[in-house]
Formats: sequence, C-alpha cells, structure tokens
Amino acid sequence: MRRRPGIGGLQNAAVARDQYRLLGENVAKLRTDLMKEQLATFRSQLEDFARKHKNDIRKNPAFRAQFHEMCAKVGVDPLASNKGFWAELLGIGDFYYELGVQIIEVCLATRPHNGGLISLDDLCKLLGQRRKAVRETISEDDCLRAISKLKVLGSGFEVITVGKRKLVRSVPTELNKDHNEILELAQAQGFVTVDEVQRRLNWSSGRATDALETLLEEGLAMIDDGHRDGKRRYWFPCVSSVSSYVGADTL
Repeated sequence: MRRRPGIGGLQNAAVARDQYRLLGENVAKLRTDLMKEQLATFRSQLEDFARKHKNDIRKNPAFRAQFHEMCAKVGVDPLASNKGFWAELLGIGDFYYELGVQIIEVCLATRPHNGGLISLDDLCKLLGQRRKAVRETISEDDCLRAISKLKVLGSGFEVITVGKRKLVRSVPTELNKDHNEILELAQAQGFVTVDEVQRRLNWSSGRATDALETLLEEGLAMIDDGHRDGKRRYWFPCVSSVSSYVGADTL
C-alpha cells in the first residue's frame, strides 16, 4: 500500500513551486530588460542613420518607404507628431501634413466628377502636377501614409481595394459587395451596361439595375445614352483616367 505524502512533503512541494515561479519571473524580466536595451540601441542607430541620410529620406520616395519600414520594426512612428526629434531632424511630419492637405484639395476638386471616389494612381498623378514646382517627388506609399493621418478628421477618407486597384474614398459612402463587383468589372473599359452586368456576373436584370442606379445616385457613375444600339452606358470616372475630365489648371 502506497503511503500518502505528509504535511512536510506538501510544504516542500509548495516551496519548490514558488522558487520555480520566482525563477521564471526573473528570467522573463531579464529577457524584457534585454529587449528594451536592444530596442534603445536600434533607435539610437536609427537616429544616426537618419542624420546621415537626411537628404535621401526627404528626396527619394523609395528610400523614404524603406526608412519607414525600418522605423516600424523598432516601434518608431516619425509621423506621430509634427514636433520633436524627427520633425526637427527631417521635417518629415510637415511633409506628410502638407501632402495630406493637398490630397484633400484634389479630392474636393474632383468630387463633382467622380462622386468622391478616385483611383490612387490618378490621385498621385494629379498631386504630381500640382507639385511640379516642388523638388520632393512623392510615391503611392507617401499618399497612403498621408491618407492614414487624415482618418483623424473623421471625414470618410479611406483607401479601399477593388480588384487589383486601390481607390481613395473621400465621402462616407458605403459600398457593398455588388457595388464593388460592378466597379471591378468597369475597370476593363471604364463603363458597363445592364446587359453586360447581367451576363458577366450572372445577375437578374433587377439586381443589376438597382446596383447601378444606386451608384448613379451616389455620384459615382455617369450615364451615356448616345449610342446607336440604344444601350445606356454607366461610366465610372474613378476607374478611368481623370485627365480627360479634370484639367491640371483647376487644381
């Protein structure tokens, strides 16, 4: 017959558990302190790197994107504030705040034509035209970072993906799955017809017409009834080039 452990054995076991727990906590603290020390070292090295390559960061969009990736890996956000070390060293906060204002202006100028939905490609092109006098070129990555900061305004600025294309929304319009599928279909030629939507998406006539009329009411589509076949075209400026309906001089 096996003997049960006595009180002394239970006490010893409890003491051992406490010792293991304390040991585990000490090891975890050492690891945490080591990680904090390593991060502090990385941040210091990042600051040295930023000082050394200041001009490249400001003038080269690709280099700037890589710099942001390095910052993210060590938990540094140069855009968190337009004051402090990064603003004084690089002026990078001011760069994105200025770009954000220009993005708002371009979106407002093109809204009567596209209903507040513009492709990221076209937005970058229009910004490039606007910034011809500025030597600091911009990239899609710059636009995406600036737009992410506009969300604090609560004015509906958001980047959505439709098919293989990124669209910038500047109005709080909610697009459902049907709307997204129509926009993706329209990317091929810039427009769709009710018949095409029915055939390509295997929808009923009512479903196709309802979704297209909703997009029309939201200002995201334009109609064209001037064709011999009598079929109405629903054009979507947000998936076709803006150069044909917005002059650079209006921006």
